[in-house]
Amino acid sequence: MSDGIPPFHRGGEGSPLVILHGFTGSWRVWRHLLPSLEEEHDVFAPSLLGHAGGVHPGPDDEISIHSIADDMERQFDEQGIEKAHIAGNSLGGWLSLELGRRGRALSVVAVSPAGGWNGRRELDRVVKMMRQSVAMAHRTPGLSDRLLKQAWARRMGLRTVAERGDRVSYEDARDLLEDARACSIVDGFLDWIVHDRPLPPRETDADYPITIGWADRDRVLPFGRYGRPLLENIGPVELMRLPGCGHVPMLDDPALVAHTILTTTRRVDEKRKAATT
Repeated sequence: MSDGIPPFHRGGEGSPLVILHGFTGSWRVWRHLLPSLEEEHDVFAPSLLGHAGGVHPGPDDEISIHSIADDMERQFDEQGIEKAHIAGNSLGGWLSLELGRRGRALSVVAVSPAGGWNGRRELDRVVKMMRQSVAMAHRTPGLSDRLLKQAWARRMGLRTVAERGDRVSYEDARDLLEDARACSIVDGFLDWIVHDRPLPPRETDADYPITIGWADRDRVLPFGRYGRPLLENIGPVELMRLPGCGHVPMLDDPALVAHTILTTTRRVDEKRKAATT
């Protein structure tokens, strides 16, 4: 256990499903989806490298999508997972696409994934927003926690990640703040990302389907500015829109996100089952 948060959750039965949280989060953001997902899958919900509950790298260690993926592959191996359905949000969506490239995916469902932008201006905007968000989480934590008990304050404070933050419980909002404060790779990752390129084209021999789910009220990565460049880079995918949801749609509509994931995993599992009978 690290930061007082279990490093992962695992439960359920069925084909393996790995669910990956976003930047500065933890696996706890998936909590309200677990009952639905675990009815059909053996669900592994880990915390990412440098995040609350996860392994924290040393000061001289490389921080990049590649090192985060290396750590995730280590966790796959420790859990006895060779391949899995992989779903992720934001940074977790980017990571799910990277793990697909590494041959670890039965399917990928990337929800408002990071990694797509068209020019330095769009990248700088996201980096600035992330730095401001984390800095705000660190300011006067006691005052922030007290304010989060007020619905109007949750709606304002969670505006970048949820369309209706007032409907997010105090406990879930508090967890988001605690997770952001515990993330140890904010500077390292954001320093790296400004020198990197957007996602490369999808490999032509890929044997797993990709579903992209995009929140239509996403204020962090609006589809027109970040989704379209990403789709142009990675090639043919199934696109599903998530109405009424902000950047972390598990906060606004967990049932819709679970449905989006299960629509893909069911289709793939049915084809795999048919191929073996």
